[in-house]
Amino acid sequence: MSTPPLASGPRGTDALRPLLDTVLDALDTGRRARGGPLPAGGPHAIAARLRTAVGDVLPDQGDPNALRTVVQALAEGAADPAEPLCAAHLHCPPLAVATAADLAASALNPSLDSWDQAPAASELETLVTRALAEQVFPGRGGDALVTTGGTEANHLALLLAREAHGGSTRLICGANAHHSLRRAAWLLGLPEPIVVPAPAGTLDPAELAAALAGLTGPCLVAATAGTTDAGLIDPLDEIAALCRAHGARLHIDAAYGGPLLFSDRRRHLLHGLDAAHTVTLDLHKLGWQPVAAGLIAVRDTQDLTALHQRADYLNADDDTAAGLPDLLGRSLRTTRRPDILKIAVTLKTLGRTGLGALVDAVCERAEELADLITAHPGFELYDRPTVSTVLFRPVPAGDNTASDDTATAGTASDDTATAGTASDDTVAAVRRRLLTDGRAVLGRARQDGRLWLKATLLNPHTRSDDLAALLKLVEGHTAP
Repeated sequence: MSTPPLASGPRGTDALRPLLDTVLDALDTGRRARGGPLPAGGPHAIAARLRTAVGDVLPDQGDPNALRTVVQALAEGAADPAEPLCAAHLHCPPLAVATAADLAASALNPSLDSWDQAPAASELETLVTRALAEQVFPGRGGDALVTTGGTEANHLALLLAREAHGGSTRLICGANAHHSLRRAAWLLGLPEPIVVPAPAGTLDPAELAAALAGLTGPCLVAATAGTTDAGLIDPLDEIAALCRAHGARLHIDAAYGGPLLFSDRRRHLLHGLDAAHTVTLDLHKLGWQPVAAGLIAVRDTQDLTALHQRADYLNADDDTAAGLPDLLGRSLRTTRRPDILKIAVTLKTLGRTGLGALVDAVCERAEELADLITAHPGFELYDRPTVSTVLFRPVPAGDNTASDDTATAGTASDDTATAGTASDDTVAAVRRRLLTDGRAVLGRARQDGRLWLKATLLNPHTRSDDLAALLKLVEGHTAP
């Protein structure tokens, strides 16, 4: 067998061109075979089809058609976020220009653990991270680190707080906060977090004030700008004022809502963001990047000195003194692919106004979906969307009395139904029927003690008739 060609080098582009045609054809064939946002049949049927299509993944002799076979099988069995009715999660359809840039990153394969592996990529990362930090902390001279997503960024935020204030630093977060914050506290050996009630889905400032008043020692308050379940934004200004009054450090998890900064019409929703010490961003959500594209923005760059590490083969003292940039302290990881490339290409291609227009487009579609739900007698709307997440529930046939005042506070069991609304069992069953049929992908969220269907709209190409079709499908799957 001849030696397989490489992706870069003198013959790299010649080797890649026909393979790209194969991949594109396989993606298209798989998409048409799937016929919708999700393959039909449920987990067992989809797994069986994939196993049959792929066959032996490590045969004695190689298969020259493996690229087409495996890509087509993956595409046929994919949940495609580019399909307008695939709207369950913070799982965006990536922009073509970002995906093309990611190909270049894979072909060149820089590793950002030392300058001699990534000379241009390391400088590009510096330019882009500082530009994004300027959006978060205007005029502050901050910086940002690239992460695998919001989870790693939140972990770093707690680590930087611990290193700045000691191992007794206590995390205070809302009940609405992302699970990764509490997990990070556990991983870092910090005291048990204080979880503040969020009865309306956002952190309650009065409860936070009480928690801070009763606490001695260093603490980190974590607020959220765009909750995973409902896309809600905590009262950032009030929280920042409380942190200043009590000398508490502030982290804001803006993994979802952060790109509202690109929108002139919606950036006011993040007022108070620049008061944070650290901010999580995640551009593979409302930034249309292929995974992964997370960042943590840091207001005081001195905080980053805590990450400094020395490995002679990567950042020897004499090399650093001679002017070779030291990259090892810019991540918890060693080997790092240049995820900054796709972000840089996207920012430069679209500009702030172009990205802001995409943000506005999906937020407007969410408003439109909320209007359709409000006008439909068969559904109950949880609340008007803050970003691009819409929660709703079916109303039992013949009962059009559902309203906000029928919600019950506290925790409801799965078989509990509030008067005028469907039971939690019905909501869960509707979602699973849609998934099994492969017709629509909706999420689930528990708010006010009840289970809701969740539509997370991240596709800027979604049309009004797509929204109407989604509600019609849910209505058709609601009957027993």
